[in-house]
Amino acid sequence: MEIRPLPIEGAFVVTPRQFPDDRGVFLESFRGDRLAEHLGHRPDIVQTNVSVSSRGTVRGIHFADVPPGQGKYVTALTGALVDYVVDIRVGSPTFGRWEAVVLDAVDRRAVWLSEGLGHAFCALQDDTTAMYLCSAAYNPTGEHGVHPLDAAIGLELPAGVEALLSPKDAAAPGLAEAEAQGLLPTWEDCRAHAAALAQRAN
Repeated sequence: MEIRPLPIEGAFVVTPRQFPDDRGVFLESFRGDRLAEHLGHRPDIVQTNVSVSSRGTVRGIHFADVPPGQGKYVTALTGALVDYVVDIRVGSPTFGRWEAVVLDAVDRRAVWLSEGLGHAFCALQDDTTAMYLCSAAYNPTGEHGVHPLDAAIGLELPAGVEALLSPKDAAAPGLAEAEAQGLLPTWEDCRAHAAALAQRAN
């Protein structure tokens, strides 16, 4: 298993080793101990989510209040998607930037997003099944969104894809509006939360 940091601090791409034979394929899709080597603590996975999406479905940009935040380990079980990590942490040196990784059922990569980062994806195929391992349970009062098509962020959707948004995501504020409303986590709070998690692990 290879774990590679993305240019946005707190985000990683995980590429598993696959062992194919005439029966199919085997792989380790998640290793908390290996992630701990990069995070300074082992992720406490408390909830698993699964979504099935038609081609063009865009989910996000979603994030949670920090603390406690919600770290996410995202992979595609079937189909393919473009996964977006968006830095929405006010004061971060990469605030407003994003990185994209293709997740599919061929390479079977995954993405880890630390607490405080924004997450979105766009399904490239019908019946794309995404699985998210989450470090905190869903909290409707602490969950927020930023409009995924906000020009200030400028997510690049795949060519030929017409975005399909939920009513909630379509009504989400832009990045500047979310910042003005005090919805976005701060760089300082996210770093303090990460340090507290690492301290508890030692």
